[in-house]
Parts: sequence; C-alpha cells; structure tokens
Amino acid sequence: LAPWLALGCVSPRFVEHEVRRFETSRVENKSTYWLIFELIWRDFYKFFAMKHGDRLFKSGGTAAGGKFVKWRADDAALSAWKNGTTGFPMVDANMRELKATGFMSNRGRQNVASWLVLDAKVDWRLGAEYFENQLIDYDASSNWGNWVAAAGLTGSRVNRFNIAKQTKDYDPQGEYCKHWLPELTGVPGKFIADPRNMPGDVQQSANCVIGVDYPAPFKLPPQDFGGGGRGGGRGGGRGGLGGRGRGRSDGRDKRGDKQRAQAENIFQ
Repeated sequence: LAPWLALGCVSPRFVEHEVRRFETSRVENKSTYWLIFELIWRDFYKFFAMKHGDRLFKSGGTAAGGKFVKWRADDAALSAWKNGTTGFPMVDANMRELKATGFMSNRGRQNVASWLVLDAKVDWRLGAEYFENQLIDYDASSNWGNWVAAAGLTGSRVNRFNIAKQTKDYDPQGEYCKHWLPELTGVPGKFIADPRNMPGDVQQSANCVIGVDYPAPFKLPPQDFGGGGRGGGRGGGRGGLGGRGRGRSDGRDKRGDKQRAQAENIFQ
C-alpha cells in the first residue's frame, strides 16, 4: 500500500474510509487499528515538515536550540551499511532486501537507522539520502522526519536499538536473516543474532566461517554518543507505512492516544 500512497495513486482518506467500512461490516481488530494509526503518523510527518521547513535537512536536526553535531566521516561504515556487510545479520538482511526490492519493513528501518547513526555515528542525512534513492515508497516528509528522529534530533527521546536483542525478539530462528543472507543458511538459530559466538567447529559444520564466509562485526566507535542532545521520537526512516506494536487486546493503547494528540497539536 505504501508505494501507492507515496505516488498519489490512492488517497489516504479513501483507505481510511474502506477500513472503517470493513470494521463496521466485518471486524475491528489490531490490524485495522494499526493501519489507521500509521496513516495518522503519515499525516503527522506532513505537518512536521511544514512546521520545520528546511531545518528538517540540517545536521543538527529540528530541536529548538539544537547544538552542532560533529558526525564521523566513515566511508567504510557507510559502504558496509549500504551493501549489507556490517556483520550484524539483522542490519545486513534488511539492507540487502532494500537494495534488491526497494522495500524494507518499519521495524527494519528503525534498526538500520539506529545502527548507522547511533552505533556507527555516521551523519544521519547520508542514510536519509540513500533511502530517498532506494525506496519505492519514498515520501520526503516521512523519510526525512523519521531519520532526524532516529538521530535523536527532534527534542524528544533517543531510541537506540540493541540489534542483537531485536534479532532475538523478531527473528529468533533467523528465517528472515537467512532468506537475505544465504551464507548464514547453515547457522543454528541461537547464533543468528551474533554469529561470531559460534564455536569454530560449529562454523565449519555450518559452512560459515566468520571473517571468511560472512563478515566479522564492523568495528564500531566507543558508545558515548546519544544523538544531538535529547531526541528520538518514533524511530528510523520510514518512507511510508509500517510498524506494529503491542497494546491492549483490541489494539488501543495509551501510546496511540498520546501520539494522536501530538499530531493534532503540532502547530500549537
């Protein structure tokens, strides 16, 4: 759906209308809730971009009084990230999917943005620019708004993702990672989050010697950076729809109510 929305082929109001009609005639559930929820976030970033103008593209982000951020010039980290060779399977799988298809899930976008900006400390705008060139659902306000949020430069909280934990939570058996990283096909699921933990004999039997068949984890700088001050927001770099969450059984949670209010009051 996201590419069609991004290209103006379908109206978000029409989508909302059809979802409401489905809820009335069939069922109202978490899926219908989150679809509407993501449409609201899409609108939020439209208004966010209108409010901040070209500050959306500044190194220091949109936060009031934001200090200058000196990003690292690390071509090797940026190249490894773009090509899916960082040695972090969840990051690599998502980046290879993006390169092959022009698409990436919401969860993936948050993870890869967090790794590039908060782990590798590379200028967030380079990530946003790459997404702009690759995404089939590219939307300027959603993409750049989410990236500046991922960098922790909107005046809200910083969301730094633990990539290994994300892998264990969302791809515990490594099915997704193995699909996009065939070199990991023989790796036991318990080692997918961090393949370097495999004993030597397991690497041999899995036909996956770390540093030979699959990259060793990219050497990251010391983790003393939390973004450009306080920041964060909603995570990383989505060009369109995406994202699921956990709330009460009907999908309505307090977080959603708070974010709706935030979207409605953006100009106040």
